[in-house]
Parts: sequence; structure tokens; C-alpha cells
Amino acid sequence: MAQTFKAVKITDRIYWVGAIDWKIRDFHGYSTPNGSTYNAFLVMGEKIALMDAVKAPFKSELLARIASVIDPEKIDIVVSNHSEPDHTGCLKHLIRKIKPERVLASKMGKKALFAHYGIEVEEAGESLDLGGLTLKFIETRMIHWPDSMMTYIPEERALISQDAFGMHLATGERFADQLEPSLLRRESDKYYANIVLPYSAIVKRALGALSGLDIDLICPDHGPIWRGKDSVGEILGWYSDYVEQRPTMKAVVAYDTMWGSTEAMARAIAEGLIEGGATVRMINLHSSPRSEVAAELLDAGALIVGSPTLNNGIFPTVADAMTYIEGLKPQNLVGAAFSSFGWSGESAGILDEWLKKMRVELVAEALKVNYVPTAEHLAQCRELGLKVAGKMSEKIQPKGK
Repeated sequence: MAQTFKAVKITDRIYWVGAIDWKIRDFHGYSTPNGSTYNAFLVMGEKIALMDAVKAPFKSELLARIASVIDPEKIDIVVSNHSEPDHTGCLKHLIRKIKPERVLASKMGKKALFAHYGIEVEEAGESLDLGGLTLKFIETRMIHWPDSMMTYIPEERALISQDAFGMHLATGERFADQLEPSLLRRESDKYYANIVLPYSAIVKRALGALSGLDIDLICPDHGPIWRGKDSVGEILGWYSDYVEQRPTMKAVVAYDTMWGSTEAMARAIAEGLIEGGATVRMINLHSSPRSEVAAELLDAGALIVGSPTLNNGIFPTVADAMTYIEGLKPQNLVGAAFSSFGWSGESAGILDEWLKKMRVELVAEALKVNYVPTAEHLAQCRELGLKVAGKMSEKIQPKGK
């Protein structure tokens, strides 16, 4: 009888046995319109190791893919590189079924797996000989959980990288070189901006450590596998760019509007930004997810935020986005706030203080308008856009250089 789910051969001794989640559309508040994968890998030395597992609802898919290569009960070792439930949700069931000799995780992974599931595992240590293949364990704490580690297989020049170098993208293709480069870049940018960005300093150090390894394969826990020197060099190069957070002449204008006044201000600010040489991304938070703001900020030089005043505060969608973006800790931004109001007008000051707390360099005090903006008000908005663009240009090309 034909099997529905089959493994994908990566090398003669490594197979992809993960799961494809075609329908997921939100991941911790991060919009995932293209779904995701939960990658797991079968490593075939004299002893057989399973690298990571999958989300609980996909355990049958994982086991079926393993069974297309070997009897799952022949797995000797299970390695958990990352204890988050999208990679360990079926681990307890898996252990009961296959009865491996050993289950390994990092020091913090050992604590996390016990806290999550009551599972007792061993600390991975530095390396493990499978017979013909070696697993070398590299702790990468806070990329992006305290338990995170990677596993390097020198004989295959393969790096099992857990959440690093991944993306939320469900496709039938398993390798990055089978997909459109523009799609890969967009989804990689979005993934880094929404998940890994706060840990950029740690990622930079990890990239330095990985530079000493001979890598022909990067196998992340989400998205496609990077194979070949060119493909591996591409994703490593992207990450080298990400960690620097170099500002560009892109400005993100994020806002919501009640009766159109704040939107009119946003459009006038955008015109000033354009006149000043900036590329503008206008994001209406009523119709766009917060994760879009994060993705656009990855290579931006400015954040300009607008909100009407509602019940003496800022609009709920704007508060939601600002809470989310603050936690991601974007760097090297200039910016400003703007608002419209009916009678109390607190939103302008709230946004100003929020941007200061985020260490955004304010170009001017918040611009606020009572009720409907006049032609004079819109001219002020345009001037604010010009001023922000000028400051962006100054930061990118300092005077005298």
C-alpha cells in the first residue's frame, strides 16, 4: 500500500522527516499567510538519530515519513535542539513509541523539557559519535530561547540550525534553490524581524563562531534547506546584514484613523518624505498586521507613528503595534509622532514618550491637529516629512564625509 507521507533525501545519510502546516496563519502574533513547516531530520550513522520533532497535531505525519526510511523503533537517539512546542509537542508520545536509548538536549533544554512535559533527558555535552557520523553540539542561548542549540555534522558538512536561518513558508519544495529568490528574501527578512531581531548582538557572535565551520548544508527547523556553498553563503550573508541594522532611506509610516483626519496627515507626511528622497512604506494598522511593521522596519531608517485620541489614549491597533515593536528592539531609527483629536488630545504625547522609550531619535515634537486638518496643517505635516527625510539622510551620509 502506497504511503501518503514520505521522507525527502538530503544526503545519503540525512533525511527530512518533518511536517508541512499549510493552514497556519498566525504564529505568536506574527502573520504567516504562507503557512510553515516543522522540520525534523533523520541522521543515519551506525546509530540512528532523530533531530527535533514536530508540533503535536503532526506526530502521525512525522512517524509516517520516518517509516518510509526505517522502522521508527530503530531510532537510537533523539536530539532536541529547541524545546518550543512546535518542535517538541509530540516528543513525549514519540519517546513512548520508539523507546530511544537516549534523549539529549542542552542544559537549559533539559530544564525546559521537564518543565513542559515532565520528560527527563540528558545534557548533550560537546559531541556524540554515531559511528561514521559525529554530532557536535553548539549552544546558542537566546537564538531565540535559552535552551537553543545547533548540531553540526562534520562528515556531511551539515548544520542543523534549529530556528536560526529559517522562515515560515509552507511549500512542496524542500530546498531554497528550488524557490524564487525574492520570496526567500522577503520571508527570511520577515522571520528575522519578527523573531530573531532582539537577539542580534548574540547572533553576530554566533556568526563569528560558525565562520570556522565548513558548511554545505543548513537545515533549519522552519522553511527550506540551504544546500551548496552559494545557497549557504547567501543566507549567512543576509544574517550578517541583519545584525548590523544599518539605516536606509526607507521610512515606515504606521497609523490608524477614526474619521480620516489622521490618515490625511499620514498622506501629507508621506509626500514630504518622498520630496526629501525617502522611500515610503505606508501601513494602515486597521488593515495590516503588526508583523508587517516589524518586517518593514528591518532595513528602515525612520518610524513615524500616528493615532487619533480615543478615551484619553491611543487607538487600540496602534497601541497593539507599538507594544509588539517595542519588544523587538529595533535600532538606529529616527522618527516622529502625529495625531488628530476631538477634545483631549493625549495621543500625541503618549506616542512621543513611547518612541523615546524605544530610543527612536525624535526629529520634532509630536504634531497634533484638532478635528479636521486644514491646508495649513497639511503643509505642516508635509514639512515634518521633509524634516524626517533630512535627518535620515544626515545619519546615512554624515556631513563632511
